[in-house]
This record gives sequence, C-alpha cells and structure tokens, in this order.
Amino acid sequence: MTRPAYVAAIALLGAVACGHDELPNDRRDRSSAPPAPHAAARPAPRPRIVVLGDSLTAGLGLAKDDAYPALLQQRLNEEELNYDVVNAGVSGDTSAGGLSRLDWALDGDVHVLVVALGGNDGLRGLAPDELKRNLAQIIERAQARGITVVLAGMEAPPNFGRDYSTRFHNVYSALARQYHVALVPFLLNGVAGSETLNQRDGIHPTRQGARIVANNVWTALKPIVVHSEGKSARD
Repeated sequence: MTRPAYVAAIALLGAVACGHDELPNDRRDRSSAPPAPHAAARPAPRPRIVVLGDSLTAGLGLAKDDAYPALLQQRLNEEELNYDVVNAGVSGDTSAGGLSRLDWALDGDVHVLVVALGGNDGLRGLAPDELKRNLAQIIERAQARGITVVLAGMEAPPNFGRDYSTRFHNVYSALARQYHVALVPFLLNGVAGSETLNQRDGIHPTRQGARIVANNVWTALKPIVVHSEGKSARD
C-alpha cells in the first residue's frame, strides 16, 4: 500500500546589491536584497481508508490501478470525498497474518478499515473458530482507535463439507452483529464461479470482475464516508 511523501525544496536567496563589495559588512545597504522566501506549504495529509486483505485485495494478476482498492479510490475522487485508500493486501495472507501486521496497516490517520480476510483460511481448512477470534481482535483493536470497520464476508470451498462451510459463513454475520459493523455479505458476490470474471485459476477476478468486487464494497463503504464527510463539514 503506498504512502506518498511530499518534500519541499527551498533555495536560499542571499544576494545583495552589487557595487558595494568594498564596504564593510555593517555598512552595506540591504534594502534592495530580496526577502527570504517562505517555506512551501505541504499539502495536508488526507484521512485514510485501509483495505486489509489477501491476494484478492492486492490484485494478483492485475495492473495496480485495476485492483479493487484502486477502483474505490476512483469512486471517492469522483464523489469528491476526501480520502486516500491504502491497499494493505498481501498475497497468501490468512486472518492470523492480517492480525499480525495490523499495527503497521493502521499507521497514519486511518478513519475506516475494510477487513477482507478469510479466503486463505477457507482454502486451507483452518478452524472457523480461529478465523472468528482473529477477525474479532482486528475489529476490537481498530474500534479502540476510533476507526470505523467494514467487514467483507468470504465463503469456504465445498470440499470440507457442509458443516464446515456453514460455520465458516456464519462467522462474518455473527461478528457484524456483535460489533455493530457494516457487512459486505460476500466479497466475491457476482464474481465467484464465473469463468469470464475470473482468471484462469478460477479464484482471482479479472479486471471486469474486480469492478464488481469494488461495487460490492462501495455499497457498504459509501454511506460511511458520506456521513463522515457531512459530519466534518458541520464541525
């Protein structure tokens, strides 16, 4: 995820009026010397929306600007909503991996955290109870910092049986109710299972699929940022 840095370079102007070099320093006329320039103002950093996820978030197989967090940034810009989206997606990450790097991900002025983890937990058959504990800690630690959380649901593959899939599915809705967070019921809704919307691996969305994923997240995210912008304007 990118962290833009802005550096202002200032040239020091110390020229004095010519033709006075023979005078002592204390007798030179400095009235014609140009004033020292003021430091260039740095643009104020914008509040951040961090998307914490795995390869689906990182945009594996896609150009950087086609990953769904970049598409969310485009939506925000079009709506003139003053946020920077940080893509904190790491390929292969599980919910435990996301939890382990949470402090790094929440660096800076983070207002919203989109949690999009669990796909690799499901692929590896990790215990749904472990998934729930990890996601709960992520939510609790973000909320303790005053950060609004959006939770994106994921589904487990069917090869681990119906009971596993049901328990896995229920993790997200249970956490959304418990912590009162916005829920994207299924991150890949409208994309999963489609040959035309997924790359050859059948897991990662194509460019067109990523746009649908962005729409899924935007549905939950937009009311939060619009409300926050309105509140800030009133304050």
